[in-house]
Amino acid sequence: MTTEQELQLLFNTLDSDHDGKVSINDLFLSPGLSAIISSETNTSSPQELLVQYDSDKDGSITFEELKVAVEKASNLD
Repeated sequence: MTTEQELQLLFNTLDSDHDGKVSINDLFLSPGLSAIISSETNTSSPQELLVQYDSDKDGSITFEELKVAVEKASNLD
């Protein structure tokens, strides 16, 4: 399980351009971190994460969207 602070640190690491969003490219450029995200959200790929949790359909995941995904997977303390 991940704390919200740990999730924020992971998100900030993935958000390479610091725009507050993690794009599909960010996820593919960091395969190890993407694997952590996939396990924390119970998704099998970055594409599945975007399809299921990109609520505004902008092609990227915000921290809040990621937090919802982890909470739905019951992996957030």
